[in-house]
Amino acid sequence: MKKIGLVGGTGPESTLMYYKELNLLIDRMTGGKAMPEITVESVNFRRAWNYVSAGKYEELADYLSEKVSLLKSSGSEIIALTAGTMHIILDEIENKTNVSLISIPKAVCDEALLRKYKKVGLLGTIFTMEQDYMKKDLVRSGIEVIVPCKEDRELVAKRILEELELGIVRDDTLQEFNAVIEKMRDENGIEAVILGCTELPLLLNDNNCVLPCLDSVEIHIRKLIRLAADDQYSVL
Repeated sequence: MKKIGLVGGTGPESTLMYYKELNLLIDRMTGGKAMPEITVESVNFRRAWNYVSAGKYEELADYLSEKVSLLKSSGSEIIALTAGTMHIILDEIENKTNVSLISIPKAVCDEALLRKYKKVGLLGTIFTMEQDYMKKDLVRSGIEVIVPCKEDRELVAKRILEELELGIVRDDTLQEFNAVIEKMRDENGIEAVILGCTELPLLLNDNNCVLPCLDSVEIHIRKLIRLAADDQYSVL
């Protein structure tokens, strides 16, 4: 089993999900014979978020590249960022570190193609919804990506930052998000919704969402496991 390296802390709640699920699923996959070696470099979320908010992408790339380099020096062979928003500077990190990161947007695109979706909605931070880094692989593959209207984007972003990033999950927020998704379904004909922020699975899943979910955390974790697994193990 190859060693997994995670750039975590953006935010802490999603980092916990990654660590827990990687251990749980690999233990199950191997019939209780193995659990993964994982190194986590946890960043200062406030510092990273301030860089994103201020458009200081060079500083953000330097900061996260330092963490990726530490993971590489620790012996990690499969390295990933645990936040969709931080993929805004994925190319810059790869150029600075000479490390090929396992991309959340690419993993989600592969899953959408596997499910044969033609039109999907996208929820996430304001940056994820309004910029191209989560959309471009999908668009290149012929999948149309719909985001909520400006008012709904601001609502979703506010709830993510002020609630989900802090581990707060509210029933009324679930109702608000389902209303946003229903609007995209009725007005734009989306077939599924991408949970493009790694905290969104705290709130939404296939059991409580009005449409099927492309859970970026679950999809990404399963790809990490497939890449890390030795041939002797059956892969999820």
